[in-house]
Amino acid sequence: MPLFTLTAFEHTGEKLLDETFEAVNEEEAKKIGEQKLREHNCLDKTHRCTTSSGKLILFHR
Repeated sequence: MPLFTLTAFEHTGEKLLDETFEAVNEEEAKKIGEQKLREHNCLDKTHRCTTSSGKLILFHR
């Protein structure tokens, strides 16, 4: 399964979340990423989710 990396930041640049996970496809990775952001109270923070090749699939600033 493909690997995805989810990262969330505070406005100061402090990294709040940095997690790698597997998903069947990009759509599932978006759902998993949003769930993890909710769990860590980071949904409204600056965040991104990328594929292992560097493609950006989820972003919020």
